[in-house]
Amino acid sequence: MDIEQKQAEHIDYFVKQASNLKGSALQIVVVEATSHPSLFAFSEILSVPNVLELEGSEHSIFLDLLRMFAHGTWSEYKSVASHLPKLVPDQILKLKQLTVLTLAETNKVLPYETLMQELDVTNVRELEDFLINDCMYVGIVRGKLDQLRRCFEVQFAAGRDLRPEQLSNMNQTLANWLSTSDNLLVSIQEKIKWADTTSEIDKKHRKEVDERVEEVKKTLSLKISGYVGRCVLLTLWQKLPTVSRATLTSEGMMRSFLNTVE
Repeated sequence: MDIEQKQAEHIDYFVKQASNLKGSALQIVVVEATSHPSLFAFSEILSVPNVLELEGSEHSIFLDLLRMFAHGTWSEYKSVASHLPKLVPDQILKLKQLTVLTLAETNKVLPYETLMQELDVTNVRELEDFLINDCMYVGIVRGKLDQLRRCFEVQFAAGRDLRPEQLSNMNQTLANWLSTSDNLLVSIQEKIKWADTTSEIDKKHRKEVDERVEEVKKTLSLKISGYVGRCVLLTLWQKLPTVSRATLTSEGMMRSFLNTVE
């Protein structure tokens, strides 16, 4: 079973759980979801009406915590940790995994120094163990550890939930893509029309050439026939007895004969 299918099943489970609970009871769902080893998307849970009702209530910190796991990083959590529930080890691991995904969104080559700073890792061995065992083995990223250059080359990274401010950028990107696609379609249609027109011109030209060839063939055929006829007549003339040939010595008569053959 691939990671996308697993995600869908886990999301469906937690959405149903959140839909059946209210208030403080949702704390259990939030902690369980943010601790789950195979769940890395939370926007669907955030959109559940019962969860949104936590806004402004005494339990709103759990809504804020869920938002942190949907969009935030480990360093961002540390900056507001005093205003959020304390994390258990599984949640800390999850948020660090999500931090790697966030970094991979904008950079495909992640320096070890950046990763160690963002993840609170003190040495390269610990960092590489984390990337191998807790990221690549889990399936959320694929890449190559370059010890010589001290960096992680990202080949694939699972996507995170979109931040609210990213939606407008995505809408603009999609609008630009649609406009580009429309222009490309118009260009393709014009090229097809040009190709069709060129094809018709070629067909017409080919027909004219074929007709001209036929005319030339007919002309050559007539000339060859006339030439052969003259050769035959001359041969017969040469075979006539001298007496018979005398009766046709008139140059005009001979030429008339030859012209008739032509």
